[in-house]
Amino acid sequence: MHFNSKAVLPSDCGVVGNFGGMEYSDGFVSKEHRELARSASESADPLSVSQLQISIHTKSANSPRSPNRTGSSRGSPSKGSPGKCERLSHSPKDGRPKKGGSGGKGTWGGLLDVDDSHSLDPNDPNFDSSEECDHTTVRKSTTDFLEFKRNVTIIVEEYFATDDIVSTANELRELEMSGYHYYFVKKLVSMAMDRDDKEKEMAAVLLSALYADIIDPPQVYRGFCKLVESADDLIVDIPDTVDVLALFIARAVVDDMLPPAFLKKQMASLPEDSKGLEVLKRAEKGYLSAPHHAEIIERRWGGGMKKTVEDVKAKIDNLLQEYAVSSDKKEACRCIKDLKVPFFHHEIVKRVLIMAMERKQAEGRLLDLLKEASEEGLINSSQTSKGFGRMIDSVDDLSLDIPNAPRILQSLISKAASEGWLCASSLKSLAPTPVKGSLQDDSAKIFKLKAQYIIQEYFLSGDISEVGGCLGSENNAYSSELNAIFIKRLVTLAMDRKNREKEMASVLLSSLCFPSDDVVNGFIMLIESADDTALDNPVVVEDLAMFLARAVVDEVLAPRQLEEIGTQFSGPESIGRKVLQMAKSSLKARLSGERILRCWGGGGTGSPGWDIEDVKDKVGRLLEEFESGGDIGEACRCIKELSMPFFHHEVVKKALVAIIEKKNGRLWRLLDQCFSSGLITTYQMMKGFGRVADSLDDLALDVPDAEKQFTHYVERATLAGWLDSSFCLNKSGPSKENGACL
Repeated sequence: MHFNSKAVLPSDCGVVGNFGGMEYSDGFVSKEHRELARSASESADPLSVSQLQISIHTKSANSPRSPNRTGSSRGSPSKGSPGKCERLSHSPKDGRPKKGGSGGKGTWGGLLDVDDSHSLDPNDPNFDSSEECDHTTVRKSTTDFLEFKRNVTIIVEEYFATDDIVSTANELRELEMSGYHYYFVKKLVSMAMDRDDKEKEMAAVLLSALYADIIDPPQVYRGFCKLVESADDLIVDIPDTVDVLALFIARAVVDDMLPPAFLKKQMASLPEDSKGLEVLKRAEKGYLSAPHHAEIIERRWGGGMKKTVEDVKAKIDNLLQEYAVSSDKKEACRCIKDLKVPFFHHEIVKRVLIMAMERKQAEGRLLDLLKEASEEGLINSSQTSKGFGRMIDSVDDLSLDIPNAPRILQSLISKAASEGWLCASSLKSLAPTPVKGSLQDDSAKIFKLKAQYIIQEYFLSGDISEVGGCLGSENNAYSSELNAIFIKRLVTLAMDRKNREKEMASVLLSSLCFPSDDVVNGFIMLIESADDTALDNPVVVEDLAMFLARAVVDEVLAPRQLEEIGTQFSGPESIGRKVLQMAKSSLKARLSGERILRCWGGGGTGSPGWDIEDVKDKVGRLLEEFESGGDIGEACRCIKELSMPFFHHEVVKKALVAIIEKKNGRLWRLLDQCFSSGLITTYQMMKGFGRVADSLDDLALDVPDAEKQFTHYVERATLAGWLDSSFCLNKSGPSKENGACL
């Protein structure tokens, strides 16, 4: 039971004293009251109950509530007044009942009342020293977190004002509170959500730059969990919270900061009526399920902060050219800083070294620029080492243009290490690599150089026949290996250019008719070098996956050969595995052939591809022209010029239907010619026959013996080798390995 520390005896007692010491002032105390005080004093536990101060009003001037006492805060009856003494507590707390009930003087207090001023008493027999430590730790942790929240708000505001990623990273690191970084993620995104697209893009870029280096992945994950949970609160101030937060989550998935499984796990933990669940569904179905979603998501907010690789490289070339002429290091450093791509500074190092190797007279000035940038912290040691490492990896190719390139590069490394701005021990050795088979001989090196000239000329002229003639003149004993080298060089150069060149590369690859094994080897070489390519092209995985899918659509590769390529890259996190998974996903999508063919514009010259209905119309007209007496060679040329080999099954279907309806043998001869020349493949033949088999019931309404005729033509096509053994006709229809489409 809890005792109030103050007690008031009846007002007719003239005593002031305490029960512990039994001291009394002058006044009138009856014998009964003396016994009561003595009894209370003897029964009190001095360890658990503090001394009880007794305030007894008397008419004495010594009484603290005497009517004659000056400075009284309240009015008192005049001297001799029979009014009762005031019963006022000496406690500073207000004894009046609280608004919500409970409380008040002499009451137990509310059931859930907590006294924030409570402190542990070391004299309490139940006192536990570890409990005092816990209280101290909690108070310190709370104080630290509040301080972190204040600093984070300032840091984010400054970042939106200055757009300085490096300074923001340094300030966050200096706080030394990595355990609270999840709050930084939440605060950055929530503040950006209530601003313009520029700030939203800045926030996404900052998170990507800080991920793993400054902010640990679990903290990013937890920060987005907090954002999803607080969606119901955010929508009060930000009406479009569902759409904006969904886009931030989709952007985090595209930037590889959140795993795709994040969406499913969070959906399972949220109530059905929460806004957080709407956010996750919008991110999954509205953004991440769309074709080419990565590019769409990255450009949704303008992408002003996400410059293209080509733009950055062009700016780097310009500033280096200007520096080589002016030698103004301060201006060059300012231009480097203005690029605002600290993660891409290794490209500056690489290009400076190439220029220094090509221009011996400018070598000293160029190395001085790198030294200045390193000493000022503009280019950090990691980016410097990466730039030199890339040069070491490409030194063999540089040898084709720069004689003694390894010796010159070794000299540059030695100078940089001696001046203290390069850690040479972190670099690979420049010792000559052992000769690896026939591909490392002089003829292979010469072919690489010639292949590059041939491809560059093709990108300018678009002349496929010229490329075929040049390659024909280079045939030798190692033609298969050189074909693979040419394919690698073609795709690599195309990936570093615009969509026009990518489309031209795909068209050339399908027109040259390389053996499929050579194409497989070429793509294996491409994937093996993807880690190095990614330094120049951050979207190398997406580009390679699209080239691979396009090769399957153009029937340069068979679908089964994707598995053959996959056997070379068994690691679940390897780039090869990611490329193959992305390529297979693209091929499984509905109308994948049309979408993949149009991924870079179609036509090889930047012109848009045909609509499916237009293609069907053109196929119908060319078959009618041939049927009425046209030239078989002209018909084959028209089919080829459609540039849609994945849709040749439409030619087979329309020709076969016309043969059954009109019993016209000319169209059969056209199909035979197309198959013999390789224009229509077995795969497309089987698709075409399969589609006719699916429509036999409708065809029989106009041609009663359609099924009998179709069975005859299937047997005839099988004997001619158009159809393989996997295609057979039974009562329930044809059994096809690949199935019918459209």
